[in-house]
Amino acid sequence: MLQIINPATGRPMEELDEDTPETLRRKAEMARRHQPAWAERPVAERVECGRRFGELLAAEKDGLAATLTSEMGKPLQQSINELNAMAARIGFFVDNTEAAVRDEVVQRGDDGAEERIRWEPLGVVANISAWNYPYFVGSNVFLPALLTGNAVLYKPSEFATLTGLAIADLLYRAGVPREVFATVVGGGPVGAALLEQKIDGVFFTGSYGTGRKIAEAVAGRLIRVQLELGGKDPAYICDDVDPVGAAAAAAEGAFYNAGQSCCAVERVYVHRAIVREFTDAFADAVRGYRVGDPMEEGTFVGPLARKQQIAVLQEQVDDAVRRGATLLCGGKPIDGDGYYYQPTVLANVTHEMKIMRDESFGPVIGIMEAGDDDEAVRLMNDTEYGLTAAVYTPDRERAERVLKRLDAGTVYWNCCDRVSPRMPWTGRRHSGIGSTLGTIGIRAFVQPKSWHFNPACPV
Repeated sequence: MLQIINPATGRPMEELDEDTPETLRRKAEMARRHQPAWAERPVAERVECGRRFGELLAAEKDGLAATLTSEMGKPLQQSINELNAMAARIGFFVDNTEAAVRDEVVQRGDDGAEERIRWEPLGVVANISAWNYPYFVGSNVFLPALLTGNAVLYKPSEFATLTGLAIADLLYRAGVPREVFATVVGGGPVGAALLEQKIDGVFFTGSYGTGRKIAEAVAGRLIRVQLELGGKDPAYICDDVDPVGAAAAAAEGAFYNAGQSCCAVERVYVHRAIVREFTDAFADAVRGYRVGDPMEEGTFVGPLARKQQIAVLQEQVDDAVRRGATLLCGGKPIDGDGYYYQPTVLANVTHEMKIMRDESFGPVIGIMEAGDDDEAVRLMNDTEYGLTAAVYTPDRERAERVLKRLDAGTVYWNCCDRVSPRMPWTGRRHSGIGSTLGTIGIRAFVQPKSWHFNPACPV
């Protein structure tokens, strides 16, 4: 049985039957049998299912948001924000899938000879999804996969399973056949068993460690593998900004969703000329965040989704303080029910500290001085990750000089922690392989077939 725990209270909410190797086999075989008929349906019909899914989600967002908050701890308004933003994401896939997979004539001769590219679905894909933004992260995969004609074996995170089941119900009601979208329930062992099924691709969102294990598990089968992994995302605050305004913006990027975002700011570098003023303002902003019951209006930082992450954060904070960092606020778990950790700011950090090297995925941040832009770039690139990076300055030319030298899949000028459905979302090094979103993200679920037409038939 899979036990669903409310992280705000630490108490069980519900128990669900987990999938077994036998139920997984049946679901995979069913998907394999029914995928060709789904792929044969006109793209416009499949796209219409996506449009109806969006309408249902919008109509029922209040209940869906409450479910999400209750099982993973995101403040209710932030859950509502995620659901509201789904309109743009679904709209992008609905508006662009048909064009992205339309046949392409690349050569046509006067004699009628023709060269054409046709895009065909992969077949049956496994989607092992994440808990921190289950609507965003899941829809990046299952929507374009379905709309391009694939069947999907969808495993929501064990920390957002009720949300995953709600997503499946919406898709069925929108017209997606149950046979081509199967929900898989369970934890890590169930995910491992899912990889043993006959699949044509696996799309995973989560940690580097788990992503690497998945890649190794399926490497010999030479199937499509896409990994959207974590980050240690830096922000650089230049000396020509308003330090108070920049501090407020960077702090929100670090502590939104309790820091449990792949693209949350996890390292801050500040030009030496304003480091003291910025750091004071940053700590003041963080001290002002309301921490508490995620169902209550005004809560900005809720509990962590996973109890075990408290120990990870404490180890990073203790290591930093032991090595000479200055603890400005926070620094320990919050007593009482639930999985709460104090919003924590550390100054005078170095790259010898875990807080500046290991992914935190929680409400903790280190602030480090940089002497100039060159030093900031060197420090920002000194990481095994490469998901996002941000720079704050009113000078666009200066920003572009810095950003073009950063080895990251997404870069920001005067913003952070932002994802657009129109832009590919991609990581480098330990932040993953492949891209979701954008036209590239749609074509991640199809494969090209080259057609050569010759009207001159030999006799």
